[in-house]
Amino acid sequence: MDKIPKKPIKITDTTLRDGHQSTLATRMRTEDMIPIAEGLDKVGFHSVEMWGGATFDVAHRFLGEDPWERVKVLKKLMPRTPFQMLLRGQNLVAYRNHPDDLVEAFVEKSAEVGIDIFRCFDAVNDERNFETAFKVIKKVGKHIQGTICYSLTERRMGGPVYNLSYYLEKAKRLEGMGADSLCIKDMAGLLAPYDAYELVKALKKTVKLPIQLHTHYTSGMASMTYLKAIEAGVDIIDTALAPFALRSSQPAVEPMVVALEGTPWDPKLDLDKLLKLGDYIESIAPKYREFLDTTKMAVIDTSVLKHQIPGGMISNMVSQLKQQKALNRLDEVYSELPQTRKDLGYPPLVTPTSQIVGVQAVLNVLFGRYKMLSKETQDYVYGLYGRPPVSIPDEIKKLVLKGYKRGKEPISCRPADLIEPEMEKVKKETEGLAKGVCDTLIYALFPQTGKEFLKWKYGLEPMPDKVKPKTLEDVKKEDEALAKAKAEAQKKTA
Repeated sequence: MDKIPKKPIKITDTTLRDGHQSTLATRMRTEDMIPIAEGLDKVGFHSVEMWGGATFDVAHRFLGEDPWERVKVLKKLMPRTPFQMLLRGQNLVAYRNHPDDLVEAFVEKSAEVGIDIFRCFDAVNDERNFETAFKVIKKVGKHIQGTICYSLTERRMGGPVYNLSYYLEKAKRLEGMGADSLCIKDMAGLLAPYDAYELVKALKKTVKLPIQLHTHYTSGMASMTYLKAIEAGVDIIDTALAPFALRSSQPAVEPMVVALEGTPWDPKLDLDKLLKLGDYIESIAPKYREFLDTTKMAVIDTSVLKHQIPGGMISNMVSQLKQQKALNRLDEVYSELPQTRKDLGYPPLVTPTSQIVGVQAVLNVLFGRYKMLSKETQDYVYGLYGRPPVSIPDEIKKLVLKGYKRGKEPISCRPADLIEPEMEKVKKETEGLAKGVCDTLIYALFPQTGKEFLKWKYGLEPMPDKVKPKTLEDVKKEDEALAKAKAEAQKKTA
């Protein structure tokens, strides 16, 4: 230890975004973030990830909140710590590629309300889907974090697709495009500790950018992976406060701080402050308990070490099979899935590609291989989501694009080049309803639910009870009613 130069690890806190997205279906409300904001700001985190991902969608759709207001409100309370968001490249914070004018408007407005660091990722690691976002982020003087989605075809890093060379080449391209830092985004917790060491060591020799590692605790390897990455020289890691950590979220910050105490990588964060913040989260957590997965004893999913399928993808496939009254064929789908993924060019299994591969695997089992096709599979093979990591075989292209309305030959251009500008169109569609660019963008990204939300926001329609906040008093009443019902049931069976 004495010979290792001091390099305190920097830590990004994900409590206000991925922490509750991964554990509580993104349901944490701004009103419950406000009491903790000033405390988080004083910890000394490298950044606080508090926006992007599903937060934009869930806030307006299920919480009746304006997602833009969350950033503005918290920024006033947290002036010291940079705000970070997760941006899905040309998808922004929604589920389709958007035209360049929408990307420009969204990034400009995000920077204006308080976002400092834009973590840009793409589901197929096609850097062409970053081009417009990178240009605008650079123009507004904010930080570009180029991101590579970590994926595997073997149990460990290697094989014909996701080998060390793949990641190093992607890193060099992102550096060449003007990224200010690089993130390895391990969505399913598949990055093994010694692979992390090898990858970080090689990246540090290949690019001059700061390296950040983002992983999930899903498989149980994440804390070990962080320690090996830190030894290899990684600059920044993502953690969450303990109540919103582990499970399919990030490792907890508190044990990481103690594990590194007295080492060359000691972040020197105040454990007492962190514990106090965690106590607050515990105090409001009962309001959200209905969203916590308690179906298993284990807080990790060790089966992901074998099948590498994200939990959300499994639940979608199960739901699809239930609808077809074919749940007994789930094992066949598990067997089909690797072949479907191979057919489609080995995309990383992350939204939306995980859903595309999963749905098509189910259809292949139920109706015969590529006898029935989802529109998304056809769009994907045509190239509308970007360039797959591996070329799709000609025979699969023919099967999938037979009768496809856009044509039989996949495109070779950047997908967004085919999308007409939309900003002026959506401005006209929201005349008399939207009262600024922020409102217009909510509608542009989510036309149906966005329009509904704007009507709630301006009192044109009453906000339904389902989106109104639950209080701790409500939880107490629920518990009392449950206890009473149990007591009555016991009397009857006595």
